[in-house]
Amino acid sequence: METYDVVVVGARCGGAPAARLLAGQGLRVLLLDRGARGSDKLSTLYVHQPGVAFLRAWGVLDEVRATGAPPITGLTYRVRDVVLRAPGPEVGGGNEAYAPRRGDLDAILGRAAEAAGVDVVHEASVTELVHERGRPVGLRYRKAGRWHEVRADLVVGADGLRSTVAGLVPAESYAVHPKLSCCVYGYWAGLDAGFEQHQGDGLWVGVIPTAGAHVVACYFRQSEFARVRVDVAGAHDRCLRAAAPSVAERLAGAERIGRLIGMGDQQNYFRTASGPGWALVGDAGHHKDSLTARGITDAFVQADLLARAVAEAGSLRPARLDAQLAAYARERDRRMMPFYRSTLAVARLDVEAERLAELRRIAASPELCARYGAAVAGVLTPEEYRLHDAALAP
Repeated sequence: METYDVVVVGARCGGAPAARLLAGQGLRVLLLDRGARGSDKLSTLYVHQPGVAFLRAWGVLDEVRATGAPPITGLTYRVRDVVLRAPGPEVGGGNEAYAPRRGDLDAILGRAAEAAGVDVVHEASVTELVHERGRPVGLRYRKAGRWHEVRADLVVGADGLRSTVAGLVPAESYAVHPKLSCCVYGYWAGLDAGFEQHQGDGLWVGVIPTAGAHVVACYFRQSEFARVRVDVAGAHDRCLRAAAPSVAERLAGAERIGRLIGMGDQQNYFRTASGPGWALVGDAGHHKDSLTARGITDAFVQADLLARAVAEAGSLRPARLDAQLAAYARERDRRMMPFYRSTLAVARLDVEAERLAELRRIAASPELCARYGAAVAGVLTPEEYRLHDAALAP
């Protein structure tokens, strides 16, 4: 049996940074992941400017740049007759966003954790938690046909939407909302495009530059999923022609790389973020529609919040630790809930006359465009954006 201060389950965008930050406090940390090292996963790829600020602070931004993902310094949003161009907001010494391939980004974050002294084990499947006196004190996992038992003062679940840890503690779900959208996306080489969003009635197209290609994602209402999944290529093409004809035209001269990928399980929920001796980070504890591409950045925020809470505890003794874990849970909800609500509003894919009028007014003002870009990036909360925007309204 092995003994650690902390065991983190899930070595991707939530778990790897959390493990690294906790190890930086002098804690002995084990990081487990059921996937192979450097494996890919479904993802929008996009890291908003506040997320890039974390990468810069963690000393890994140069590695992200070296993957070939280009800097993204602005957004073009088109809906009907409105064309809105928003610059990227300045955050932590830069105004660029990035969209690295997930295999690259996860590998970079994993190496950073190892460099900080974290023990990293891939292809490890967690099966159960070890409890004593009503709190987890470790877990059991299986790797290469062998069983292992680990003891730890803190168990962190960062193992995604279908989190094993969340199911075992168990974590209660709340603020659950029905699925709103579904998505089909693929990669194209040779596309002439920046970071673009196009909206039509019940449709949304996102174009995101990544290493050596662009992601072109088409969103539909969830009610269309059964029809979309029958012919994903046809649905993708119809969406482009209806909502983003200029992208459809440019794609004619580009080359698709690999197959189209469908995402229908766009769950919207919060799960209890902590309890005695445990915490959840990233999609394990909170997930929302991918249309606003906030998942990676939100995972970074939560990893940082959890590490700060553990540091504030000053000890892994249960009373002090649990009090700070509860504080982490409250702060996570305070930070995440406004963007959850705004994502749910956008993911309905409605084009309303009132919103169109608002977007026309924004598009005509460089100041409002800049504030719109800050709101999209999460630098401004939706409420902060609305209050300022209302003050400027004629």
